[in-house]
Amino acid sequence: MSDIKLLVCDDSILARKSMTGMLNSFGYENVIEVSNGEDAVNKYKEEKPDIVFLDIVMPVKDGITATKEIIEFDPHAVIIVISSVGTQTHLREVIKAGARDFIQKPVDAELLKQVLDHNLPS
Repeated sequence: MSDIKLLVCDDSILARKSMTGMLNSFGYENVIEVSNGEDAVNKYKEEKPDIVFLDIVMPVKDGITATKEIIEFDPHAVIIVISSVGTQTHLREVIKAGARDFIQKPVDAELLKQVLDHNLPS
């Protein structure tokens, strides 16, 4: 699994460390962390990760805008939204923008594993 590259974007350092810890425990060692949507877009263009985990509500650039920009750059990008803001409007917008899946915070490790297995290129 060392060839799989993952990008975790959340403005909360605690949320990023928690996600990275879970991903590492599943055997994914190549995890990049950024703290806002602007950095997520730039890092995506640089690194071309296999999956992006993206929070919706963030400073500088929100997850919906970042999703649109990443999908514009790469229509095949796999973006999983992770957010505690479970409003239907945000979810509809981010799915419409191109996100593939959604995980509610706090992240359940088993659900995270299922979403990863489902969305990783085989």
